[in-house]
Amino acid sequence: MNRLFFLTVLLPSILIAQHTIDGKFSPAKEYEVALLYRVTPTVSEYIANVKVEEDGSFQFQLDSTATKGIYRIVYAIPQEDYNFDVIYNGKEDIALTFNSETGVKFKKSIENKLLTSYTDSMSMVTQSIGNYFRQKSEDTLALKAIFKTQEETQSNYEAAAKSTIALSFIKANKPYVPKKFKDVETYVSNLKKHYFDYVDFNNETLQSSSFLEERMLNYVFGVSFNPVDEITSYKKSIDVFYTAMKKAPIKVKRILLVSLWQQMADLNFESVANYIAEAYLMDIAVSLNDQELLHGLMLFKNLSLGSEAPDFSLEIEKNKKTLTKKLSTLDLAERYILVFWSSTCSHCLDEVPQLQAYIKVKEKGKVQVIAIALENDALKWKELKAKYPEFIHVYGEGKWDNEIGNDYGVTATPTYFVLDKDKHIISKPEDFGALKLFFEKD
Repeated sequence: MNRLFFLTVLLPSILIAQHTIDGKFSPAKEYEVALLYRVTPTVSEYIANVKVEEDGSFQFQLDSTATKGIYRIVYAIPQEDYNFDVIYNGKEDIALTFNSETGVKFKKSIENKLLTSYTDSMSMVTQSIGNYFRQKSEDTLALKAIFKTQEETQSNYEAAAKSTIALSFIKANKPYVPKKFKDVETYVSNLKKHYFDYVDFNNETLQSSSFLEERMLNYVFGVSFNPVDEITSYKKSIDVFYTAMKKAPIKVKRILLVSLWQQMADLNFESVANYIAEAYLMDIAVSLNDQELLHGLMLFKNLSLGSEAPDFSLEIEKNKKTLTKKLSTLDLAERYILVFWSSTCSHCLDEVPQLQAYIKVKEKGKVQVIAIALENDALKWKELKAKYPEFIHVYGEGKWDNEIGNDYGVTATPTYFVLDKDKHIISKPEDFGALKLFFEKD
């Protein structure tokens, strides 16, 4: 009976045997909470969150039901920017340290340490190749020896990683190794040509990590970048990248291209972002019936510099008469400032008077302000608009659910657009200071 009781108590603990992810952030005071996600090719599944202790330590417990694969630890907001991946193979505990400047270092986990060791080793070989070419050495035997080391390092790590999750990353990172001496121009050209040779875009492990995105960004912004004509360079690189991943699942294409599109949008390369949309993403959005993505792409294009501003109706006073006009038909000034504001917005109540004072000193016919007030109630707006007789006022009923505001993608007030006399968008200043700077440079 005693033996039976012992087995009864022990068996459940065996069945739910746990592994842990132990970490330590530094400097500790910069971190409060850590979140854990299980990453799949298309979604990130939330697993748990834990408090970061005063010394920066944290621990996640993974029971026997935890699926092996790629896990992502998030440590700040926005989550897509502040995270790092770990491999969990279901067989071992993981211990790591993380510093925002030096990155993640694994203290325990054979598989994660193996991948880190591979990355460091290949980086050292790559550095040796770079040093050789920078020194303009003519010792071809030395270069041949470096390439041999690179090839052997790759082969040895592939063998060591056999039957591991890490093997997918090691094989995908396999470098181009020339069979005979190449001058630096030829070598760099071939690096670009063969950059995606070993990347399997259908590999679910790679799809579930940041590897494919990092590979894409490194190619577009690094390996193939030409500063002489960066716009053309970006477009050509995007075409090469898309061709490389042409057989990938459509949802994977969507994820990667949206990421690249967002990068270009954030860097204000609007023509490149629109190229990605028109050449590839819009068709993908249509195929997936992704109306939200399609709307976002079209809105961005409509509001890009050089585009004709979305039209809307407004009222102007002329000869003591109120006339309804379209924005597109106005012929009142060389420049137009659209300001989306609200009578309940403290920043607006600070900046709109500054805007008024600024345009008052402008020569008549140079600048016309059109103030679109996004409101839920017109009472306060009617009182305030009387203070700004120089403006053309438009009442934006419904506040954040207003057609004009939606057409201009307004999500905060104040928001500014500057138009030329033909109503093309020529600037989108972030605030009043940037607005003044634009006109001083104009």
